[in-house]
Amino acid sequence: MSSVFTKIINGEIPGRFVYRDDTAVAFLTIEPVAYGHTLIVPVEEVDKWTDLKPELWAHLNEVAQKVGQAVTESFDCERAGYLIAGFEVPHAHIHVFPANDMSGYSLSAAMSADATDDAEMDKAAEKLRAALGTDADGRPQG
Repeated sequence: MSSVFTKIINGEIPGRFVYRDDTAVAFLTIEPVAYGHTLIVPVEEVDKWTDLKPELWAHLNEVAQKVGQAVTESFDCERAGYLIAGFEVPHAHIHVFPANDMSGYSLSAAMSADATDDAEMDKAAEKLRAALGTDADGRPQG
């Protein structure tokens, strides 16, 4: 059975993509610790990050770094937080989010999907896509 992330990647469930290539995608989480909270996910469905092939793991981190730079450029934050948890969805992923302190590192403090403002989520995705130079599907523009 496909994970919810695979369904998002395949377009079966909507997602706010900010980056996409043949092996990795980045999209906003529906339960952010802050607007701009992005998940970097391999297209290949692998449960644990420790089971990823080294080349794919390296690529995911390259994408996470680009997204982190876009986060700090796009949001009024001191740093881009980086977190791996993996218990909520059995599909490896990296959390990158705006951070000014350690509070964002507790995913239990995340907003529920019902509490997020759709306009703010769309605005956050637009900011990140502009910083990354990607289109609405997360692909490079031009």
